[in-house]
Amino acid sequence: MFIQTESTPNPATLKFLPGQTVLSAGTADFPNVESAVASPLAERIFTISGVTGVFLGHDFVTVTKGESTEWDHVKPSILGVIMEHFQSGQPVLAADSVAPSGHADHSGEDSEIVDQIKELLDTRVRPAVAQDGGDITFHGFERGVVYLYMQGACAGCPSSTVTLKMGIENLLRHYIPEVTEVRPVGV
Repeated sequence: MFIQTESTPNPATLKFLPGQTVLSAGTADFPNVESAVASPLAERIFTISGVTGVFLGHDFVTVTKGESTEWDHVKPSILGVIMEHFQSGQPVLAADSVAPSGHADHSGEDSEIVDQIKELLDTRVRPAVAQDGGDITFHGFERGVVYLYMQGACAGCPSSTVTLKMGIENLLRHYIPEVTEVRPVGV
């Protein structure tokens, strides 16, 4: 098994490509060790000192490190853990868990607008940010403001504000006049 790595716009995050499907559908974000109980793979990666986040996509694993940790020190261990996991035949997610992330539900008078927002996110935004090892999902819509949740490499990325304001906000405002602003939300 040969695992490729790619840098991301976030210097604290590295994208690992094991050359096979990681998740068949959706994404899974594990922003801390406590949340990783739903994934044997994420649990293994969190055993490496300096790892602060794990994000799983269709064909990649994104790992975030702490500020005081150098990639040269943790990258070989992460590669080893990912390789061992896939060779072991263990599942990526525990049998009773489902890929936990995705768009938040929304019902009410703005449901048509929210459906348009989700459609644009799914077709124009999410594929692009997945290439950078992250994901952006719908969190809410209130009085013209769209709230989005940043995951994986997007969370804490220095360029995420520019991506939100200049990219996503402009896109949504162009296609959906009711949108006036886009803001990030925390977990």
